Amino acid sequence: MTASRRPTAAPSTTTAPAPDLRRARRTVLDLLAIPGVSGEEQAVTAYVQQTLRAAGCPATAIRSDRAHEKTPLRGTCGNLIVTLPGTIKGPRRLLMAHMDTVPVCRGAKPVVRGRYVASADPTTGLGGDDRAGVGVVLTTAVEILRRKLPHPPLTLLFAIQEEVGLHGARFVKAADLGRPRLAFNFDGGAVEKLTIGATGGERLDIVIEGIASHAGVAPEKGVSAIAIASLAIAALVEGGWHGLVEKGGKRGTSNVGVIQAGDATNVVAERAVLRAEARGHDPALRRRIVKEIEKAFQAAAKRVRSSDGRSGTVTITGRLDYEAFRLAEDEPCVRAARDAVRAIGLEPRPDVSNGGLDANWMAAHGIPTVTLGCGQMNIHTTAEQLDLTAYENACRAALLLATAATEQTAASV
Repeated sequence: MTASRRPTAAPSTTTAPAPDLRRARRTVLDLLAIPGVSGEEQAVTAYVQQTLRAAGCPATAIRSDRAHEKTPLRGTCGNLIVTLPGTIKGPRRLLMAHMDTVPVCRGAKPVVRGRYVASADPTTGLGGDDRAGVGVVLTTAVEILRRKLPHPPLTLLFAIQEEVGLHGARFVKAADLGRPRLAFNFDGGAVEKLTIGATGGERLDIVIEGIASHAGVAPEKGVSAIAIASLAIAALVEGGWHGLVEKGGKRGTSNVGVIQAGDATNVVAERAVLRAEARGHDPALRRRIVKEIEKAFQAAAKRVRSSDGRSGTVTITGRLDYEAFRLAEDEPCVRAARDAVRAIGLEPRPDVSNGGLDANWMAAHGIPTVTLGCGQMNIHTTAEQLDLTAYENACRAALLLATAATEQTAASV
C-alpha cells in the first residue's frame, strides 16, 4: 500500500477495542505469584481455567491433553488447550505461551516498582518468563469473551515444560489445536521484536566407565573416568569444537555443562556422567559437532589404559531437542504480527534466536509461528523484571491479532 493509501480508522464494528490494562496488570501479578516450575504447572492451569470460566468460556471449550505422560519429566498436568469457534470468517489463529518457570523463580513474590515488576525476595527470580506470556494470552481471551468481540476461529495453547526442553510443544498434537493457519507465541523481550527463526539443539548424555583402584597403593591398575573426560574436553577445545564453533563459514555452539564423577580422592574414579549440547541454525554443522564430540570421547577412552592394558568405555545417548526453523518474512503470521505492532505505534524488527522456543516444535508440526515479546527482562536470574509498558503493548497487539482487527481495518478502507 502506498503512502497515499494508508488505512484510516475502521468502523467500530470491526475495530478491536483496547484491552482493560488494569485487569491485564492484575492478571499478570496473580500469575507471577503462583508457584509452577517445570512439571508442576497444575496451579497455573487451575487459575487459567477459573479465569476463563468466570469470563463466560464454556467448559466444553477447555481441555487438557496428556503430553505430561510422554515427557521425560513426568508432570502434574498436560497442555491446556482452549478452542473457540469464530464469529467472523477467517483461518483459525493460535495464541500461545508456556506456563512453567525455572527453579530460581520458586517462591517469587511480585512487587510493582514504578513501571516495572520485580520479586520482593532478592534471592528469587520473578517468573515473567513466561507468566507474562500467559497473562497476555489470558487477557486476550477474557476481553473477547466478556465483550463478545468478533473474532475468527481461535485456539489458545498454554504449554507445559518449555524450560526443560520444549516438551509441551513437542508432544502437543496439531489436530488438537484445530490445525491453525496463523500462530503467535508470546515469550521474551519487547513486543516489536518478532522472532521468525531459531537455532536447533541436540543434547547428549555421556557415561564413562573406568576401572576403580586405590589411588595411593595402585593407581596404575585403574582407569580414571575423570581423566578420559578431561582429555576429551581438551581435544574439543583445541579443535575448535567446544564453545563457539565456526567452521566453513557457518556458526554453531557446543558445551559440556554437567560433570558428575568420583567419590573420594583416594579412589581412581570408576565412573563419570556428563551432559552436553550442540546447537546450530545449520543442521549439517550441528550434526558434525555431535560427531566430533562422540569422536573425542571415544578417542580419549582408548588413550587411558591400566598397567595391564585395559581401557574404559564410553556410551553416548543423544536426542534432538528441537530442529531449527526460519520463517519467510511474507509468511501470513509474520505479516499479521508486523501489522499489529505497527498499529500500536511501534516499528517491528525481525529477529533470529540462538535459543530454542516453543515455536521450533510448532514449525515442526506444520504450524508456522512467530514469537512476540511481552516485557521480560534479565530472565532466569534474581535480577529479573517485567516491563509493564512492554507487557501492556503485548496485550494490545495480541487483541488485534486474535480479532484480525488490522486485516478488517485494511479491508474496510
